[in-house]
Amino acid sequence: MMLPSHLTHLNIAPVVAELRGLRLSSLAQRQRLDRPPRLPSRAVLADIIEGLATVLYPNRLGSGEQTDEGIDYYVGHTLDAKLRLLMGQIQRERRYSAEQAGTLDPDHDTLREQSMNLVQSFVKTLPKVRALLDTDLQAAYEGDPAARSIDEVLVCYPGIAAIINHRLAHELYALGLPLIARMIAEIAHSVTGIDIHPGAQIGPSFFIDHGTGVVIGETTVIGERVRLYQAVTLGAKRFPTDESGMLLKGHARHPIVEDDVVVYAGATVLGRITIGRGSTIGGNVWLTRSVPPGSNITQAQARQELFIHGAGI
Repeated sequence: MMLPSHLTHLNIAPVVAELRGLRLSSLAQRQRLDRPPRLPSRAVLADIIEGLATVLYPNRLGSGEQTDEGIDYYVGHTLDAKLRLLMGQIQRERRYSAEQAGTLDPDHDTLREQSMNLVQSFVKTLPKVRALLDTDLQAAYEGDPAARSIDEVLVCYPGIAAIINHRLAHELYALGLPLIARMIAEIAHSVTGIDIHPGAQIGPSFFIDHGTGVVIGETTVIGERVRLYQAVTLGAKRFPTDESGMLLKGHARHPIVEDDVVVYAGATVLGRITIGRGSTIGGNVWLTRSVPPGSNITQAQARQELFIHGAGI
């Protein structure tokens, strides 16, 4: 094992050797001693998503130097380049998924064809994504008195950055690419502090104001014209397990939030409950029961609920 000469005096060789041993042991346990997994690249996916955002909004998120005549060329060129990168990342996920399932790796031609078909299906969703994002931008502009323009909302608001990633990630998730979708969601999470699982179903005109600390779980269903504030959690109340004690995955465990609901800062809404249309959930409320349409839930009401007949104890 050779190390750069300027590092030898730090005596890191034993650490490097120990890390190698742990690496090989981990691979052996997963029966991959011959080849480490080639996962999709977070850096490449970040580049892809940034490029796709400029494709959706070339005048405002692009370089700003395109002429009217050149915009279509810019969009087409950028889209082609980013989709080629995406196809490579899809091939990685498909191969990794086959390894995880213990099935035979698809041959190169089959993998390429599958990936190309998925990319083709994904690109067809982009007009729908753009239309949804336009409603989100309008909702943010109308919902925040500090917003001076829709352009400001697009380039400045963390909630919009997170929902751009989510709208794109959700389409990939629906196409059977959960790893890539989750990585895209986590890119937004690391930048904005907003954690939206790509499986969450979110209707049009969605607005997250301020946003830091917002968590939206995998099976959450959000209707139209919903507004959330910072530190809101739409989460699971409990995690059922099977006979062996392993967590059951994929079952509906997060809230349904109907149209025209507002959830204020710090509220925690848990379990497969329904927040009825037009309801308002106050700040710092802890809510684990469904509420009918038009409800106005405050912290005092929620606290009262906890102690009726020993509930919550």
